[in-house]
Amino acid sequence: MNRPEREAAVRRIMEQVHPPVPPELHAEVVRRGGRMLRRRRAALRLMWFLMFAASVAFVVWAVTARPWVEPPSETTPPLTGW
Repeated sequence: MNRPEREAAVRRIMEQVHPPVPPELHAEVVRRGGRMLRRRRAALRLMWFLMFAASVAFVVWAVTARPWVEPPSETTPPLTGW
């Protein structure tokens, strides 16, 4: 099927009379859409909360462990009493 034939087929489909939509379908779609929005909003809030908790945990670990400080040397004894 070449391009003009595809375009003609699409035009025929678009010109057909569309079947009527059941009246109860609107309420069902609105209900499902609201549920999807609530789930998405809850997932985003959970993601932000987890990112905040991970940030706080990292800051607390960094403050207590102080990974930027070089550990004291344990191979040479301290020089005292000279």
